[in-house]
Amino acid sequence: MTSALRTRAVHAGRDDLTDLGLHAAPLDFSTTYPSRDSMEEARRIDEFTAGGNVTGIYARIGNPTVERFEQALAELEGFEHGVAFASGMAAISACLLSAVAQGKRHIVGVRPMYGSTDHLLTSGLLGTEVTWVAPEDVAGEIRPDTGLVFVETPANPTLTELDIAALASACGEVPLLVDNTFATPVLQRPGRLGARIVLHSATKFLGGHGDVMGGVVACDAEEAARLRQIRFATGGVLHPLAGYLLLRGLATLPLRVTAASATAAILAERLASHPAVRTVHYPKLGGPLVAFELTGDPHALIGAVRLITPAVSLGSVDTLIQHPASLTHRVVPADDREEAGITNRLIRLSTGLEDVEDLWHDLDQALKAC
Repeated sequence: MTSALRTRAVHAGRDDLTDLGLHAAPLDFSTTYPSRDSMEEARRIDEFTAGGNVTGIYARIGNPTVERFEQALAELEGFEHGVAFASGMAAISACLLSAVAQGKRHIVGVRPMYGSTDHLLTSGLLGTEVTWVAPEDVAGEIRPDTGLVFVETPANPTLTELDIAALASACGEVPLLVDNTFATPVLQRPGRLGARIVLHSATKFLGGHGDVMGGVVACDAEEAARLRQIRFATGGVLHPLAGYLLLRGLATLPLRVTAASATAAILAERLASHPAVRTVHYPKLGGPLVAFELTGDPHALIGAVRLITPAVSLGSVDTLIQHPASLTHRVVPADDREEAGITNRLIRLSTGLEDVEDLWHDLDQALKAC
């Protein structure tokens, strides 16, 4: 079977549909699955408790529509298993709880990363302790109770890129968790570079239309079993309709990311020569995200756009713009924001599928306002 990403994005999670006489993936809304054989149900619950991947019985254990999405994303990332959650933060929380459950409450983190992730790690709400380090200092901060090295690359919102292979080597036996939300498997597959856990806020590019919320983790069988147990116990399950929409979103993921990246590269080049722009941040690997710092008032820019949508989140078919220091990273202490490069003049732009000239016209007129 072909390994081309574009082809697998269309067919992953759907390879059995022809044999089933179906074209679209079935959408199963059941919350419970009846059975007259209670002894068999008991055996299956025991199987799940022992770490097995069981479908049916009850929707908090598993749902067949969601499982199709999980299988598809795992395949695209090059992993054996995927485990989906109600949101990206639910997925992150489950990964942290998995480490704590193994007696590994210490996390090594590299800033910047998404503001809510930073807040969760810093606050210790789940019983973890974080040490924030520069990438080159990761190895020196690993302790016997370190459960994860947690990074995001390209980073939110500065688009800082990290050497995943070097980090994986520095981690030794400690799992490297990479938040791959910004790059998606279209631009980067961290598992091929040594990451043992890859995480997505599926709300973003995987869904791609700003109308579905979810999170997903790609990992090995052992970690997946723990994550399913945590999901069952905490209830952070992905709704079947969300699973259906996310599976549908994967089919066009390579096309959307490629098209938006081409537009973003043009906008980044033009922004770099604009007199109202001080600095532009654009990843070497490309991508649909652009970050830039203004010489003037960022709030005036946000208020002046007309075609571009002024909103948090990213990865939608429409272009979104936001001021990280006011929104996505507001929960991060100001000094920590500044140290991570998240200045008060930084703007994050998530390019959509509009015509590049229309987007530039809107940006140019808005830049004049600030």
